[in-house]
Amino acid sequence: MAMVSGGWGNPNGDSNGLGEKAYLRREEEEGSPQAGSSDVDVGDEDKSCVVDCVVCGDKSSGKHYGVFTCEGCKSFFKRSIRRNLNYSCRSNRECQIDQHHRNQCQYCRLKKCFRVGMRKEAVQRGRIPPSHSGISPNSLAGGVGGPGPGHIGADYFNGQPVSELITQLLRAEPYPSSRYGTPYSQAQMQASASGASVMGIDSICELAARLLFSTIEWARNIPYFPELPVSEQVALLRLSWSELFILNAAQSALPLHMAPLLAAAGFHSSPMSAERVVSFMDQVRVFQDQVDKLNRLQVDSAEYSCLKAIALFSPGKSGCFLHGYLSDDIYCNWTSSL
Repeated sequence: MAMVSGGWGNPNGDSNGLGEKAYLRREEEEGSPQAGSSDVDVGDEDKSCVVDCVVCGDKSSGKHYGVFTCEGCKSFFKRSIRRNLNYSCRSNRECQIDQHHRNQCQYCRLKKCFRVGMRKEAVQRGRIPPSHSGISPNSLAGGVGGPGPGHIGADYFNGQPVSELITQLLRAEPYPSSRYGTPYSQAQMQASASGASVMGIDSICELAARLLFSTIEWARNIPYFPELPVSEQVALLRLSWSELFILNAAQSALPLHMAPLLAAAGFHSSPMSAERVVSFMDQVRVFQDQVDKLNRLQVDSAEYSCLKAIALFSPGKSGCFLHGYLSDDIYCNWTSSL
């Protein structure tokens, strides 16, 4: 399902993106993050050599399992070998594997790992530390004993049952539908469109603001996210806020429909120009289409939680990571949960 990835503008043409200051107001920067732990063979890494990953072309972090690879491909290869995973290709087994397409076909990605010389026998079958097999909500929220920002490696994501991950996601949901106030009836929406100020632009902006801040509250309580440095948390929210907004709007059944939105914009103290009206109508139409599609699918709460986690940790956003390889492992956890 296609999701809107760009930010929408408000009726005045200003950016509606998630501001960094609003987020950092509730959390202080804790200094420069340390490099995450890495499962590299002893004597098998040369960080002074800056070369591209021979599998996907991303920036290599050193020599892993015999060849220079990025952390994402290293973790993918290790996970595939340790779990003895079998993949299938939906195409002709010749899929393009590069930085932007490496997650589209796991079969061809693993095939390329072997083709470029990654050694299966070099993967050490170490055990998963007991502390990683069951992660409490307190440790995920940065409590005593939990790892500090930037101090998590690829093995951190192994060992949790899918059902436990979904349970933690559902517990992170911070809002019942009543949090946004009493839903507007169809009659109230029609009254708004006809001129009665039942749902003015201020009410719409307030609903949208509640939705965005609830998204931040949700992200703070889901697995893995609180362990990232604050700068990376902000970057991820900035890149995924529009997708999360659509999912939350559909899940919460917010009364954001075309007619009242356009009517509210028309009654605004600073009327929009014709060009902005056209652009605004297009944005609202795309937004409403996405919400309607989700409603027709009858997505349940667990599925919404997984979809939001996937949108937040999508590997396409890994460019903002100091430890970009984390997104691949988190993404695989959530996609396997669906």
